[in-house]
Amino acid sequence: MASASHESLDERSANWTPRFRESWRADVGASVVVFLVALPLCLGIALASGAPLFSGIVTGIIGGIVVGIASGSHLMVSGPAAGLTAIVLSAITTLGSFPAFLTAVFLAGLMQVGLGFLRAGVIGYYFPNAVIRGMLCGIGVIIILKQLPHAVGYDADFEGDQAFQQASGNNTFSAIGEAFQRVQPGAVLLSVLALAILILWDRPFMKRFAMVPGALVAVILGMAINAFFIGSGSAMALGGDHLVTLPLIGSVGDLRSALSFPDWSVILSPAVWTVAGTVAVIASIETLLSLEATDRMDPLKREAPANRELVAQGLGNALSGLAGGLPMTGVIVRSSANVYAGAKTRASAIIHGVLLLVAVLVIPALLNRIPLAVLAAILLYTGYKLAHPRQLTYFLKRGFHQWLPFLVTTVAILLTDLLKGISIGLVTSIVFILLEHLRAPSFVIVGQEGTTTRLRLNEHLTFLSKANLSTRLQQFPPGSAVEIDGTAVKRIDHDAAEVLREFRDSAKDRRIDVRLIGLDSMLGKGGLAH
Repeated sequence: MASASHESLDERSANWTPRFRESWRADVGASVVVFLVALPLCLGIALASGAPLFSGIVTGIIGGIVVGIASGSHLMVSGPAAGLTAIVLSAITTLGSFPAFLTAVFLAGLMQVGLGFLRAGVIGYYFPNAVIRGMLCGIGVIIILKQLPHAVGYDADFEGDQAFQQASGNNTFSAIGEAFQRVQPGAVLLSVLALAILILWDRPFMKRFAMVPGALVAVILGMAINAFFIGSGSAMALGGDHLVTLPLIGSVGDLRSALSFPDWSVILSPAVWTVAGTVAVIASIETLLSLEATDRMDPLKREAPANRELVAQGLGNALSGLAGGLPMTGVIVRSSANVYAGAKTRASAIIHGVLLLVAVLVIPALLNRIPLAVLAAILLYTGYKLAHPRQLTYFLKRGFHQWLPFLVTTVAILLTDLLKGISIGLVTSIVFILLEHLRAPSFVIVGQEGTTTRLRLNEHLTFLSKANLSTRLQQFPPGSAVEIDGTAVKRIDHDAAEVLREFRDSAKDRRIDVRLIGLDSMLGKGGLAH
């Protein structure tokens, strides 16, 4: 009875979520950090996708407010996905215009809603822990490597890029080499200073200042120092491409001209439906992976409903298509920044969306003074937490079959992209699972009396059981007696059943007495052979 009460208490604590009035300080602070991280990513991903810059902001706003409200996830943050940039760029070219692509985004959202109601979210539960953790570590390493050039003032690549091969012709490593040949001293100073503030803010003695996010302090100080450099005419000053470039909205007319809308004349085009299906499937997979990973990072160990998340993402994408936005997914970079900034509830994701909306309408000129080097420092710190060395130490302690898939996933994501890396890691894990099943015995010898041997079959017999079961049955010499107990069997597939059936049917010719217990309904007639 005590055990049952204990389990009930654990279950309640695992699903417990603080009320907003209990967590508003943490959620508001985290929302500011996520907003600062999301701002350049929204713009960078839109730029890389060949879409209007404002489309990235629209996606971030809808991903924060609409998906934040509809989602069952407490900590995941949605927005434009870096993993879809190549698909979006190709689709806009194929369909001939951005408005035609928006029609496909709207249809993709409706497809995702359908997938949610069809309960397709269960797919997310089939990814091994080593692969999910490897994904987090891989993304952390990518963030660090991709942000190093921005931290030293080399801003040739777009913010949010996660692919190994870059549009500029560089790869992740060659870009770093080129960046260190074009160092901007002002950027290095600001990024190092911002990183020092972030590290300092995490120290226990700084808890008294917890209400003010360290990232906000770093950004304000970075803007102030750069403004001083500009005012004094210093060579350390950063401007142009080294700053945030948010579109300026000065009037309702500017807002209308910045927005794009779907071209409904192409809705019956097969090409539009093909793009919509591609976006729906890939966005759903990325979201489910991000959801699983975010749940693993949640300090309260809460689990979000995957099917509800697909519906929420579908609503977000449908609205994004209608309002001129890009396809969205749950995004690990923002979600991890949210978690590590101390968020407690989904209010942080919603507030970050509101901040994006207010920022673009009220203070775009002020935000355009933020140096990218300072934002790079925030992302560097987030990447370090994702790729902390203790991750590798954790899996090393759990054996070869755990740390190798983890390491393979991490490296594969680094050298390819998110989906390819996950696929390679998943295949590696499946190989280990198959090897483990091959080594697992399909039966236990429970008795030996003279020439009679008693075998008890295990609960699950699959094609992987075929080899060792067939080998053992073929070893019985003429004149022996075999009793095979199948009362514990819960599942037997065709291959394993065929091995038992052939042994039973050939027993008479081999002069072997066979008695099958509890297997008649599974194997058909002839449960007893002499």
